[in-house]
Amino acid sequence: MLLYHFGTRDELLLAILRQARKRQLNSFGDLLRARPDEAYTTTLARAWSAMTGPDGQPYLRMFSQLREDAEQSLWPGFRRIATTDWLQPLEEGLRSIGRPESATLVLAVIRGLLIDVDATADTARTDRAFQELLDALDPA
Repeated sequence: MLLYHFGTRDELLLAILRQARKRQLNSFGDLLRARPDEAYTTTLARAWSAMTGPDGQPYLRMFSQLREDAEQSLWPGFRRIATTDWLQPLEEGLRSIGRPESATLVLAVIRGLLIDVDATADTARTDRAFQELLDALDPA
């Protein structure tokens, strides 16, 4: 029945990945959105906790499995899209503290720390590192 609807196993997997990616974009996008009543560093701290917590872990595990070789055949260009999707919301949020040019830096640190958490499960150390980034960004 699944093959009838999707044609191939890869098309089924791609449909699942696209749906999961859509959910991740909605969920994490809301977390990264600037709020007029709080400093953006507070927003980023909450987003980090959610991304690395129980709600964010399934997405991180799923998409970390999409390695370069699988990505090329299953979802060409995924790694690029999965990176650039986050630049605009980060830039907009960082603009609220006068740091829109730091979006690439913040994204690179987030991505690196997420890889670190995935490899080591050392959340205490990565949480401290993320806090160091937030302290450096804080205009106060």
